[in-house]
Amino acid sequence: MKLASLKDVGNLWDSVTEGWRHLWESARGALTRFRPGEKTNLPKPEEVDDESFALGFGWAMLGGEVFEDDTRLVVRLELPGMDKNDINLEVEGDSLIVSGEKRFERESTEGRWHTLQCAYGSFRRIIPLPVPVKTEEARASYRNGVLRVELPKREPGRRSGRSIPVE
Repeated sequence: MKLASLKDVGNLWDSVTEGWRHLWESARGALTRFRPGEKTNLPKPEEVDDESFALGFGWAMLGGEVFEDDTRLVVRLELPGMDKNDINLEVEGDSLIVSGEKRFERESTEGRWHTLQCAYGSFRRIIPLPVPVKTEEARASYRNGVLRVELPKREPGRRSGRSIPVE
């Protein structure tokens, strides 16, 4: 084995570990657990051939963004396949709490499921808010699978920063 090939393996390993680290950091907040709810309507285990299907156990990535300008915070959260009436929003302290239930939609014909990879059931996602907001003036909309919540800031203005000289 040549020294150059060992170097290539080391570079590959560094790249893979960096990728996993990035995936972990970005997924950590977005990974959300779904639990069967009253109206989830999941298929019975005998209707599913997928070996990884576990009734009552589902995880999904609910990607989100928090944007801030001088007057407001805007939270966008991806909630594909949901009805807006099944989404609940509340602000507790310095967090926006998004909860709801994603229901399984059955086909009109009989048959078997071979793969079932989407998460269904009730969920709760907590999104930290970096500044105090006026909850009484908040507005929310849901279009094309994306929830958008606009929260006016309690104290308008940019977050102040200051350079501190090192002596």
